[in-house]
Amino acid sequence: MQCRGGRLRGWVYDLMQCMVLALTVCVLLFSFALRFVEVEGSSMYPTLHDGDLLLVCGAASEPRQGDIVVFRDDGFRPEPLVKRVIAVGGQTVDIDFGSGVVYVDGVPLDEPYTAEPTLRELDFSGPLTVPEGELFVLGDNRNASNDSRDARLGCVDARGVLGRVCLRILPFDRLGSLDD
Repeated sequence: MQCRGGRLRGWVYDLMQCMVLALTVCVLLFSFALRFVEVEGSSMYPTLHDGDLLLVCGAASEPRQGDIVVFRDDGFRPEPLVKRVIAVGGQTVDIDFGSGVVYVDGVPLDEPYTAEPTLRELDFSGPLTVPEGELFVLGDNRNASNDSRDARLGCVDARGVLGRVCLRILPFDRLGSLDD
């Protein structure tokens, strides 16, 4: 026969096991699959605003054209950067700065997400074929963004991608997916 104290101890033990398991799952999930990133600056305006909190899904799949990704390039800036993938390895990018139109493989991009046409050249002189394993990224606020047009950053090594932006968490009035 078991006394009351034994039942309580068993219940506490079960509760502790559940808590340890839940904590372990959370640590693994947020270490390898998910992370939170805060937007710094206006380079992704109007899509993202300074201070937006993003949920980033781990780099389980290859970034695709149009994805908003978070990546590190410690030689350019130690903090994570948030940009849109314009072209992936093997694709050719060209920009007509007179009209502000970006072309990938000779096709003009339909970019309703940009703040204005791409008029700021920085160091870009195209056309440029993106090397395999790299990405050409631009901010949505093209004329106020340092991105792959800047020789200090250039094409981004896909191995430095921390993940794809899945969801805007904050502010709550703009909570939701960023998929077009």
